Amino acid sequence: MDLHFEELLSKVTDFIKSEAKTETIIGEPFELGEFKCVPVIKVGMGFGSGGGEGIEGKERKGEGAGAGAGIGIQPIGFLVTKGDEISFLEAGKTHGLAAAFEKVPDLIERIVKERNKKEEVVA
Repeated sequence: MDLHFEELLSKVTDFIKSEAKTETIIGEPFELGEFKCVPVIKVGMGFGSGGGEGIEGKERKGEGAGAGAGIGIQPIGFLVTKGDEISFLEAGKTHGLAAAFEKVPDLIERIVKERNKKEEVVA
């Protein structure tokens, strides 16, 4: 059995280079008004391989090999530019006014509960 791990690893690496790009995972950079946004991803990968052969007696001979690879790709945010300013916005995190609006339903619920408690005490 002829094993070509270097050739296999090279092909897998070339495939990852061509496919693990922000363009294929999230999309192309875009403009939103005065802001230019560039998606950013995190790529992790692992490889493993092994092989061997054995001879048992005069008539038995065996060999085997295996290889595996795994890849994880995750969008992590956007580089945002406006004029000379550059900032990074994390994916899944809310900032500023958006974070405040997310808390409004909880705030309203707490106000209603407090109002109901006061009404129960007065009645």
